Amino acid sequence: MKHGSIPVMPIARLLILTACMAVSAAHADDYSDVSQLLREGKLSEAQARVERYLAVKPRDAQMRLFKGVIQRESGRPSEALATFTRLTEDYPELPEPYNNLAVVLAAQGQYDKARVALEKALHTNPSYATAHDNLGDIYARLASQAYSKALQLDGGSPSEPVRLTLLRNLSSTPATPSRQVVADARPAAADAAPKPAPAPKPVAAPTAIAPPPPAKPAAVAATPATAKPTTAVPAPTPAPAAMPANGQREVEQAVRAWARAWSEKNMAQYLAAYSRDFRTPGGMSRASWEQERRLRITSKSRITVNLTELQITVNGNHAVAKFRQDYKADALAVLSRKTLELGKTGDRWLIMKESSGG
Repeated sequence: MKHGSIPVMPIARLLILTACMAVSAAHADDYSDVSQLLREGKLSEAQARVERYLAVKPRDAQMRLFKGVIQRESGRPSEALATFTRLTEDYPELPEPYNNLAVVLAAQGQYDKARVALEKALHTNPSYATAHDNLGDIYARLASQAYSKALQLDGGSPSEPVRLTLLRNLSSTPATPSRQVVADARPAAADAAPKPAPAPKPVAAPTAIAPPPPAKPAAVAATPATAKPTTAVPAPTPAPAAMPANGQREVEQAVRAWARAWSEKNMAQYLAAYSRDFRTPGGMSRASWEQERRLRITSKSRITVNLTELQITVNGNHAVAKFRQDYKADALAVLSRKTLELGKTGDRWLIMKESSGG
């Protein structure tokens, strides 16, 4: 009867989650069987198993979550929406129903409602990584929509294309007037030159000195011939280019090792990938963050983390890795963009900051 007071404590919320997800070994077997059927794409068999279970225990949170996932994967988004909505009403302390509700809403283009659902998920658990990932994508989509709408609104105005062309012209026109000024300055100098005409005439006599100029071009022509071997040698020095490539390879190895440790639920290697100066989400202590990550990762029966479109920039002892993260845990699948900022400590690259949607 005192369950209503449990959500006040963050750890208690996690205990509720684990209690709902794995009450007993028998329940864990049922959950594992349904999860396996979902991974194999056997939706009808999974649905039959879930319905039999819910006929006996209709309030089971995990099976209801499975039910909503099956409905969505079977192309019944309205039913999934209703299932996840009722779950958030019955178990407002769990972040997963809010997250899945947001996924369905986003698929329908209701990004603002999806944002609200994800913010509620983070209210229940401020360090819920999946909700952070999804919220970053939602923010990016909302910003894109706002930008597109602004372009559409401005597109009806005749001044918009003019403003754009003016910006392009300004970048090139400064060169033209400057050339005209030089051209105008030359005739002015020519007009001034005839005045001291008597003085140049005696100088015109020794214009015989002018023949040396052909010798100068010959010397200039000779110098490129000698310069060819000398300039060609320093130019192709590839040593500086090799240095960043090596740094990028080291960073890539560190990032992929982090993802591999996460997939294997190897908590020692996973947590060791983070620097002691890592910025924990929500300002929580490092100990609390590590405890939360341990509970959340080890509670999953299976995790896969695949990285694609990996882009790495290295600047001294600082590096930034941007990629697309394909995260799957049991019946949950999330595709999002992520950014890791890393710092070099000794001979290791460690994560200093982690953000989504970048």
